[in-house]
Amino acid sequence: QVQLVESGGGLVQPGGSLRLSCAASGSMFSSNHMGWYRQAPGKERELVAVISSGGITNYADSVKGRFTISRDNAKKTVYLQMNSLKPEDTAVYYCRLFSPGREWWGQGTQVTVSS
Repeated sequence: QVQLVESGGGLVQPGGSLRLSCAASGSMFSSNHMGWYRQAPGKERELVAVISSGGITNYADSVKGRFTISRDNAKKTVYLQMNSLKPEDTAVYYCRLFSPGREWWGQGTQVTVSS
């Protein structure tokens, strides 16, 4: 059984930074891909960034150059460093652990960007 626990969300002013963390339990972390997704009120959940088991990253166009995804396999944790935050980044952020045919989701952490 895999459990994912996100942390690091909160309220930040436009232009500020936050770092989200997602800690995983279980023994399958290093062999799986990880991703961050977000869902704003009234909108569908969307991909923010993914990192493969081999460390290859991909980002949504809206966050390129501002967000950085990374992983620490020894700590079974994936991070999302978010800089130059904008009000439109406000959403619940979820982490996902996945490989072909299976996936697990965290419970989400709220990020609010507002002055």
